[in-house]
Amino acid sequence: MSQRIGSHTKTSGGLAKAALPYVDAAGSETLQVYVSNSRGWALPPGDPKQDVLFRDGIGERGLPAYIHASLLVNLGSPTELTVERSVATLAHALDRGKAIGATAVVYHAGSSVDEEHGEKALHQLRETLLPLLDRAAAEGLPKLLVEPSAGGGRSLASKVQDLAPYLEAVEHHPWMGVCFDTCHAWAAGHDLATPGGMTATLDALIEAAGPGRLQLIHANDSKDECGSTRDRHETIGKGRIGTAPFAELFSHPATAGVPIIVETPTVEHEGHAADIALLKGLREAR
Repeated sequence: MSQRIGSHTKTSGGLAKAALPYVDAAGSETLQVYVSNSRGWALPPGDPKQDVLFRDGIGERGLPAYIHASLLVNLGSPTELTVERSVATLAHALDRGKAIGATAVVYHAGSSVDEEHGEKALHQLRETLLPLLDRAAAEGLPKLLVEPSAGGGRSLASKVQDLAPYLEAVEHHPWMGVCFDTCHAWAAGHDLATPGGMTATLDALIEAAGPGRLQLIHANDSKDECGSTRDRHETIGKGRIGTAPFAELFSHPATAGVPIIVETPTVEHEGHAADIALLKGLREAR
């Protein structure tokens, strides 16, 4: 299978108990989950029985699994406590990832918040991320995937070109990859809707990050206009990006073999199932 397509998947009620029926109903070929509160700092240990059932379940189905770290993570913050909690959250996600058989942990690039903290933020990034990456590589933990943000707030990476200094800060560590979110890129100012826009954006991403760094794609339409810096996802084809750019995405050589996760609005699994089916159709038609 070339590009596996799946969705962010619910875990409420038990990791395996909730996620496995969800992926079956949605027609997922891959999945993404939270292992802690998406907007909190609590770091739950997980249920060992559910971990085994989940790991066995995705193994039987041949589903690569990804973890999305808490949205509060910000390694560039000028607030020391935020940085400490961010490091702890990523360390927890990496350890939980190994326990459940996850491939990688996705986290948002973060922000320097204050103008005067801008230069220090990248140095701070190096000091906090390199030990995490070294440990993950040494212990065979999942990889870390940085996801450029929707822009605004002095983001450390929003435009794909920002990945060049970001990756330079961590010495292009082999355990660091990139997650490309279409809604974020659109919000940051990449005009994906213009014919050739998706191709040009992916070309720029590969030039900035290097070959092989793109390891996950979040396929989301957007409720807002290009350059809005607003991260509001929409059902694919019903937002401002439209369907055609996603067909273009499948044609780009850099996306070959890269799993795709939808994070679009849904009630239970139905919305995700529809978006997954649409993307599968585009995949087959390319």
